[in-house]
Amino acid sequence: RERDQTRASARAASANVRKARAAIEIAEQTLKASGISRGGLQARVEIAQATLHQAEIDLANTEIVAPGDGRVSEVGVRLGQYVTAGTQLLFLVPPKLWVIANYKETQTANMRPGQPVSFEVDALNGARLTGRIERIAPATGSEFSLLRPDNATGNFTKVVQRLPVRIAIDPDQPLLERLRPGLSVVTHVDTAAP
Repeated sequence: RERDQTRASARAASANVRKARAAIEIAEQTLKASGISRGGLQARVEIAQATLHQAEIDLANTEIVAPGDGRVSEVGVRLGQYVTAGTQLLFLVPPKLWVIANYKETQTANMRPGQPVSFEVDALNGARLTGRIERIAPATGSEFSLLRPDNATGNFTKVVQRLPVRIAIDPDQPLLERLRPGLSVVTHVDTAAP
C-alpha cells in the first residue's frame, strides 16, 4: 500500500515537472510573439523555470531508500507528513543480530575473540543457541556512561567493572528467525577453547 502511494506521489511529481516545462514553453513562445511587454514576460519565464526546478527537486525526493536490508519495527511518520533531512522515519532491524553480554572484568581474563558461546533465550523457553565471541569492548561500560565515576578524590572504592562482549550468532539455527532485539539471554563462554 505504501509502495503504491509512493508511486502515485512520484507520478504526481513527474506531472508537475511536465506542467512546469509546458509553462516555460508557453512563456517563451508568448515572448517571441509579442515584443510589447518583454520585461513582464521574461519574469514569467523565470518564474516558470524556478517552478520547474522545484518540481524536479520534488520528483527526485519522492523515493526514500533504506540504508540496508532489515525488518521495519516501528514507524514514526504518517502518510502525507512532510519530513526534513535527519528526521527518523522508522526503526529498521538488521537481518544479522548479535548478543551483547556484560561480563565482570574478572570473568573476561580467559576470553578471546572466536571462542564458542552458547546462550539460552528466555523468550524461547530457555532454548539454546550458539555463537562466537566477535569482540571484547576496549573499555568498560562505565567509561562510556553519561556520568563517569571520578576516582581522583582519594576516596577510592573498588567496584568490579563490566566489559561488553559482542557475540556473533551462528547462522542456520532453527530458532534464529524468532530472535528479536532486546531479548534477555544467559550466556556461557567456552574459555577452554582457543
